[in-house]
Amino acid sequence: MTYIIAEPCVDVLDKACIEECPVDCIYEGNRMLYIHPDECVDCGACEPVCPVEAIFYEDDVPEQWKDYTNANYEFFEDLGSPGGAAKKGKIDKDTPFITALPPMGDH
Repeated sequence: MTYIIAEPCVDVLDKACIEECPVDCIYEGNRMLYIHPDECVDCGACEPVCPVEAIFYEDDVPEQWKDYTNANYEFFEDLGSPGGAAKKGKIDKDTPFITALPPMGDH
């Protein structure tokens, strides 16, 4: 199990969660942030600091945002487990599901 970032993060990318994550497992894509399912230690530190309430424990993702669970896993399929987001920096991609979404957020 892991934490999942859902729709409220798309095109917002606040990054307060990145600063709070003790294991550096939150990666930045072009339109949203993603939590690495193998690197996350399920500590939950990211959830309360998210200003748009986009982070959920995997079993608690609201039904209308269930597709974000798959998108979170798919983001890392070809990336593997780099062992820390800081080493990778921003990753110039998103999953097809995220790319296909209309513009959202304040940007």
